[in-house]
Amino acid sequence: MKAQDLFSLQGRTALITGGSRGIGRMIAEGFLAHGARVYITARKVEACDQAAKELAKDGHCVSLPYDVSTVTGCQALAAAYAQHEPTLDILINNAGTAWGEDFDAFSEGGWDKVVDLNLKTPFFLTKALSKPLRAAAKARVGKIINIASTDGIALNPQENYSYVASKAGLIHLTRRMALRLAQDNIAVSAIAPGAFPSEMNRNARDHGDKLSEHIPAKRIGTAEDIAGAAIFLASRAGDYVMGATVVVDGGVTHARAYR
Repeated sequence: MKAQDLFSLQGRTALITGGSRGIGRMIAEGFLAHGARVYITARKVEACDQAAKELAKDGHCVSLPYDVSTVTGCQALAAAYAQHEPTLDILINNAGTAWGEDFDAFSEGGWDKVVDLNLKTPFFLTKALSKPLRAAAKARVGKIINIASTDGIALNPQENYSYVASKAGLIHLTRRMALRLAQDNIAVSAIAPGAFPSEMNRNARDHGDKLSEHIPAKRIGTAEDIAGAAIFLASRAGDYVMGATVVVDGGVTHARAYR
């Protein structure tokens, strides 16, 4: 194999949940630049369609707007994808949400909303897409990449109970899924991002300079940082990575422990 082909995604298909903005869109841009055919999904139809239209200037990008917070929604997305492609090389389970509330006031709704989307959806969407994933894996190693968080590894002062539980659970779920799906020639891994600017991480988006003071790398994450990690795992370069969570945080997780 030529060295330049090690990170190529040429000829591969990818489906990215939460792909219309934030980390999902950053990954979509990186995948398109490396030759993948990309499908993005998000709950808001107009935003998903607009993002796909903009991304399609750099390659093949199609909008499949669905609410994947339920098993029914996951199945509907899988059916819609099947209308476009018979196989799926790469699934990025990125869609997520957060909830912060005082311990004594923390609501069941705030728990269920977060855990359903962040933890249940990656499992049941993978199940719903198992047929095209297994079909693609007959030709080369298939990839499932779960987007976790450094909050699933280390703590911060925020009272985000359901979020940290869901992300820690996703990291361990990644290990369990990896053991099973390796039998089907599918590598399951995860990325734990630190501070990247997004609607979910408004602190990084709106106060990046101040936040950077607490990050060993002295900056917040960029699109190249997160896309690079995803490209590594999705390409031939990452074929032997199974069950691992790659931390992409500028060293902040270690800094939290040190303090």
